[in-house]
Amino acid sequence: MIEDRESLTAKLCAFARAWHAIRAREKVFDDDLAFDIMGREEFDAVYETVARGFGTAEKPYPEADTEQIIHEYIAPIPLARIHFCEQRLAQFAAAHGSIQYVICGAGSDTFAFRNENPAITVFETDHPDTQRSKLERIRQLEWIIPQNVHFVPVDFERQRLGEQLMQAGFDPQKPTFFSILGVTYYLTLDVFSQTLAEIAAISAAESAVVFDYPIRTGEFPARVHRLEQITASLGEQMRGGYDYSEVSRALYALGFQIDTYLPPEKVQQAYFENRADGMRAFENVSLISATFTSGYSFE
Repeated sequence: MIEDRESLTAKLCAFARAWHAIRAREKVFDDDLAFDIMGREEFDAVYETVARGFGTAEKPYPEADTEQIIHEYIAPIPLARIHFCEQRLAQFAAAHGSIQYVICGAGSDTFAFRNENPAITVFETDHPDTQRSKLERIRQLEWIIPQNVHFVPVDFERQRLGEQLMQAGFDPQKPTFFSILGVTYYLTLDVFSQTLAEIAAISAAESAVVFDYPIRTGEFPARVHRLEQITASLGEQMRGGYDYSEVSRALYALGFQIDTYLPPEKVQQAYFENRADGMRAFENVSLISATFTSGYSFE
């Protein structure tokens, strides 16, 4: 069982990428380094946590039941959003040439070691403790950190993202792609907008930001509510989501224009349509990419 309850959901998302890479025949997204960065010990610990009903079952579920839980509740969201993000990143790099890529809350993200485009300078930001653990794992694996990759520790309660990036060599005049994946579920829009404002403050014109968010309005099937119960049992309370209209207004107020929007039905069409295994998009999760427009300035 996992003992670090504060980061359980992040570990579940990392596990989903690793599990999918080594078990799925049809790949939504193939992160072939996900298992390595996670390691067998932690992978098995997360699997056991799921198999024991996230701490509620006295003995493990049968393997088929555990696989179904992963397949239905754990894997779809992180797989869809990382595919969307890196697909959009590739388009952004093709359009702009030499760019910066800032991964906010990078966790176990492996792009820095899968990237084959030397024109992308990567900045991984994360809490100092989380990043320290990742760097130790990289050392154990004897991976060589590319020269175009920078690890930027940020204590978000005490430090500003922009200031820490600048100290690490970030260039505010250069087109930059920002990803903020998996955080909106636990934040009000006002709080999340503060992060978007920090990004806008250091963004060159035509920079972009990608994030996923849960929809607040509408009738959703039981698995949406079940996932909320699971995360709550792990000590992380979901905040209820946002409406598209308020998300678009928040972005516009900061100088962003939405360039790509995938509501749940389009996520299904893009990444899960006609799958033999029946894995499907979550019915309340949308994906957004927004571009920072030129001519906007803060008063």
